[in-house]
Amino acid sequence: MDIIVIGAGIAGITTAYCLHTAGHRVCVIEQQTTVAQKASFGHGGVILPTPFDTWFGPELSFSSWPAWLGGESTRIRLSQNLKNCSWTRRFFKKPNAEQCLTRYARLKPLIDLAAITLAEIETHYAFEFEQRSGILHLFRHASELKRIAPALLFLQQHEHPYQLLNAEECYRAEPSIPMHPPLAGGVFLPDDRSANCPLFAKQLKPVLEEAGVRFLLGRQVARIDPMLARVELEPQQNHFDSTLSHLANPTLESIIADAIVITAGAGSLPLLAQAGVRLPLQLMQLHTIIAPIASEERAPRLTMIDTVRQITMARFNNRLRIAGGLVSPRLTQIQAGLDHKLRQQTLNKVAHAVHDWLPGVTKLSTGSYWDGKRLLSPDGLPIVGATAHPRLWVNLAHGPVGWALACGAAKVLADQMTGRVSEIDEDTLRSLSPARF
Repeated sequence: MDIIVIGAGIAGITTAYCLHTAGHRVCVIEQQTTVAQKASFGHGGVILPTPFDTWFGPELSFSSWPAWLGGESTRIRLSQNLKNCSWTRRFFKKPNAEQCLTRYARLKPLIDLAAITLAEIETHYAFEFEQRSGILHLFRHASELKRIAPALLFLQQHEHPYQLLNAEECYRAEPSIPMHPPLAGGVFLPDDRSANCPLFAKQLKPVLEEAGVRFLLGRQVARIDPMLARVELEPQQNHFDSTLSHLANPTLESIIADAIVITAGAGSLPLLAQAGVRLPLQLMQLHTIIAPIASEERAPRLTMIDTVRQITMARFNNRLRIAGGLVSPRLTQIQAGLDHKLRQQTLNKVAHAVHDWLPGVTKLSTGSYWDGKRLLSPDGLPIVGATAHPRLWVNLAHGPVGWALACGAAKVLADQMTGRVSEIDEDTLRSLSPARF
């Protein structure tokens, strides 16, 4: 088939890879001038999610409810979310422990498939994208460690290697952690990895181009017609064109294919609205600081996560990437962006985590500050599969943690569009399908 993929973030470029590998002809459309420039650029670096990641919904959260209702890292604006009652009802529904385990068990096949798909790409092309093994989840208070029992049970049930460490063992595993303020302990995941998401995407792009995948970069989608699988693009404008824009009404460029896949993150919402597709998705603003390492001898060897505040600190060569500070913007801020005061407050909280865990390690004053929008589903799971329009498909809402989950979702989507039997079970497929809403 001829397939158009809208969006060239990590979801779009892995979708293009899996579709091409399945034998389809693929055209990728992206409004930015290169790949992985928006939400994918701000990923904290963790490759695959674990039960410690609260983004699968508060039912998998072992942190306190106040952290979800305006804690140090996460701010959920109930006044806005009441206007999105479908999302709010599902997001704050708290199932019992058995239901939690069932949900994670359904997600686990997708995580495993993502790991296999990424490993195949990584090995076949010998990609180097700043991979690093070992993730250390840290806890300041003993009460926080007690609350992680359900997450540890998930790891044990699925034979996921981990080590429960006391304070002294944490200091030995990662000497960069200061001894004051005191530490209660941590959980070390030796086989889990972090890596540079945009660097991976940018290495995959020329491979796809050489294989025949077409990229239309710097192009804005004006309209889609899901019935005809037609995409209309805004005309390309150079400086000369823009000076004459008041004299002419340029004709939109049309591309017709057999199917359209929307992988445009936050930009997917207006396209889905055009097609009459309603999904209970919430826009969340994530903040990231990328700062040079000032003290090599004190720089961390492991990726560290402040699990309660959900802030990731990952080292990439001579830089430290600090990601967190999730904010649900008001409706008036979705297009305009966060106001300067709120943005600065949130970035300050992210920076405070670095001062708390890695004092003096980075030059925050010379760092670059990024914020971008992500889509979150009410149950925290990705949305992958066909919509009510037989020619319109989606691959969305992978969450802010575990960027390589997109590799597994892309493989699932390619199998579905090709008519192949999926490598994951039917329960997991139903848990990912847009029809679940």
